[in-house]
Amino acid sequence: MSDDPLWGFALGFYARPGMAAACIALQDEAGCDVTLVLWLLWCAETGRPLDAGVIAAANARLAPWRAAVVAPLRAARRAMKGGLLPGIDTDACRERVKGVELEAERLALAALSAMAPEASRVEAGAAARNLALYADHVGRGLPAAAVRALLGT
Repeated sequence: MSDDPLWGFALGFYARPGMAAACIALQDEAGCDVTLVLWLLWCAETGRPLDAGVIAAANARLAPWRAAVVAPLRAARRAMKGGLLPGIDTDACRERVKGVELEAERLALAALSAMAPEASRVEAGAAARNLALYADHVGRGLPAAAVRALLGT
């Protein structure tokens, strides 16, 4: 689907045990953008220094796409779980919407990858610092269990 290193990281990270649940908790409980969270973690792992201004700019870059494309696709996919057409199998349609939602998230990650700072050196604690900066940006604490799972602590 893409040879972008961030996309590869995101797929691998999300597939690790417990990571999908942690990401969904951040999304549903704290209103986080999971693509942005994955970018924060990738930047930390690859030695790309971030500060509050870079995180705010990244969020601003994604906000219109998230609101107009990703969130409505997610809402439609989730709504299809609820049996809106009793007696009609909507699974194939839901899977197609899921695929389009995934492609929309890949495009968001491509936008973030393009604006990532140059790699310098990996610093201990960068992932925790990036998540704390993001929590400050969104103005609320992130679910502690989800953060611990993401950080492997």
